[in-house]
Amino acid sequence: MTVTFCGHRRCPDSAELRKWLTERVEELIAEGADRFYLGGYGEFDRIAASVVWRLKEKYPRINSVLVLAYLGREVNADKYDRTVYPPIEFAPMKFAITYRNRWIVDNSDVLVAYVLIGSGGAADMRRYARNRGKRIIDFKSEAAK
Repeated sequence: MTVTFCGHRRCPDSAELRKWLTERVEELIAEGADRFYLGGYGEFDRIAASVVWRLKEKYPRINSVLVLAYLGREVNADKYDRTVYPPIEFAPMKFAITYRNRWIVDNSDVLVAYVLIGSGGAADMRRYARNRGKRIIDFKSEAAK
């Protein structure tokens, strides 16, 4: 099972979010998740990558994959097993992240979302996943319980 993440660039409640992500990722691993696609931009992506990387100690079979939006840019891939560049080389540079995000959703089974407002790239990615019928685990709806 492949899992991906989307969330905001800034995360004011990062301690609570880290705890929530750790619990959700462990539940998904118990369900069979073994590949985690990450985007590598912003605070949410850094938190998600560090959660997955830390859980590799306990679950060495899982893989952390940084999905690149651009070729030829320097990236820090220390918290990933590998990088992948999807077939988006003909996407206009302005829309590379959007094309990359759609590829990630299309190639994932579950989206774990930290989306608190209805606009922006994270909200667009969650909406795209919903329209594709993907399973979505949403911080906002769970935090309201």
